[in-house]
Amino acid sequence: MNVIFNYLQAHLLQSILWLTASILLSWIVVKNGAQILRFINEVGLELSKCSWPWNPQEKGIKRYKELIDSTVVVAVSSLLLAGIVTASDFILLRVVGFLTGSHI
Repeated sequence: MNVIFNYLQAHLLQSILWLTASILLSWIVVKNGAQILRFINEVGLELSKCSWPWNPQEKGIKRYKELIDSTVVVAVSSLLLAGIVTASDFILLRVVGFLTGSHI
């Protein structure tokens, strides 16, 4: 018991904040429990309507073909965009430096 009291003394403000937060959260859950459950049920219903990027009939790595293909497309597109932005920045930096006379 001494260990608990020593901890509470050393961390009084933190303990009060955690106690207050837990009481507030408990009050919100008790007061709005029905609405929270309805929200969770609606989220589950909407997720059941989603099209997931894998085929549940396939086995092994083939199951995730669409997911892997989409990930590769995003990665390649991101690299291309990064290259275009970097090249544009480099070119514009040189052009503006030339026009203003401050060569960098």
